[in-house]
Amino acid sequence: MPRVMDKLFQAIAKYVRISDAFQEALTQRVRQQVFRKKELILDAAQVCRNSYFIESGILRLYYLKDGREISEFFSSENDWMNSPRSFMQQKTDVYYIDAIEDSTVLSLNIRDLGYLFDHFPEMETYARMDMGSTFGYMLERLTSMRFSSAKEKYAHFLQTYPHIYHRIPLGMAASYMGITQETLSRLRKAPII
Repeated sequence: MPRVMDKLFQAIAKYVRISDAFQEALTQRVRQQVFRKKELILDAAQVCRNSYFIESGILRLYYLKDGREISEFFSSENDWMNSPRSFMQQKTDVYYIDAIEDSTVLSLNIRDLGYLFDHFPEMETYARMDMGSTFGYMLERLTSMRFSSAKEKYAHFLQTYPHIYHRIPLGMAASYMGITQETLSRLRKAPII
């Protein structure tokens, strides 16, 4: 499995030095999974017990409002995905996770993550640094949603997801930005300044 783990080790190594013991412990605790396009990975009625490191593909975090899917977050290659509150508090939440594309992930269970935190300081450091990046992104997203025009929201979306925006279906992208598909379609045709 070492080859499978290379992307994850590279992601962690951006923040911390990885010991051989940590590599071995992490390798023993993750498992590779494949999700098909449109496959539901987490139902809001379930507790999120796994965090997914994406080797290939795109996963989406979303919720339902008046029967409509509202996209909250997208994760692609070399990113993590889970339902944060459900995962950390081990309670159900409003979020669903599905696969936008066929996706291959490394799955890490909450119990195994706890073990790694308790025994390997590098895991705790890595998680703190990675979550700090995610927190910064979420604050930017809140500002964009509250104070931006549709055009500015679209520009923020392109800036946030430069490597995958073209792989995200129009309706999912529009719901993420809080605009209609028609508005997004018009924005995509107009030059961004």
